[in-house]
Amino acid sequence: MAYNQISSNFLSRIVKPDSGLMFPIEDSSNGKYGTIEEKPVKIDKWDSAALKNALDDGAKKVMLDKFGFTESHKLMDGRLFICTVAVVFAMFALVWDYFRPFPESRPVLIICVLSYFFLMGVLTVYTTYMEMGIFLVALDKDRTRVDPDNKWDLASKLKKYDDKYTLSMTFTDGKTNKTRS
Repeated sequence: MAYNQISSNFLSRIVKPDSGLMFPIEDSSNGKYGTIEEKPVKIDKWDSAALKNALDDGAKKVMLDKFGFTESHKLMDGRLFICTVAVVFAMFALVWDYFRPFPESRPVLIICVLSYFFLMGVLTVYTTYMEMGIFLVALDKDRTRVDPDNKWDLASKLKKYDDKYTLSMTFTDGKTNKTRS
């Protein structure tokens, strides 16, 4: 018996066909995937970073595709803004040093290097205390567009040599601004 037949028989016994869950099951007759348009993710089970990313992607796919939420990129845009400003300082130092060689450009280089390292510290604080492992900010849009949007924050943790994946979901009501975890 082929591996595909074993896995599809195993999944068909566990998951009811009308449950709405979609698993990538390969049809052995034509080699295509029936319930999902992508191939299944294959990772090394001992690679905890790849495992965490695959589980995060699965949770993100459920929230966006199954429930129809929209993704908000504001949290990631803050990180990109900080990185962009740091790279602008580095590029300015590079260009300034090209047109005015080192002894003359020393004060500008010092200012740019210190600014770059300061912004990397700001980026570290931002990712530690603002993002806090959040990989998805999903908005539940109000259909009438009268009330503010409800917000779902998904964060996960998986330590390096641990087998416990922790997914935390935080719901913020748009009307009352109350938070539930």
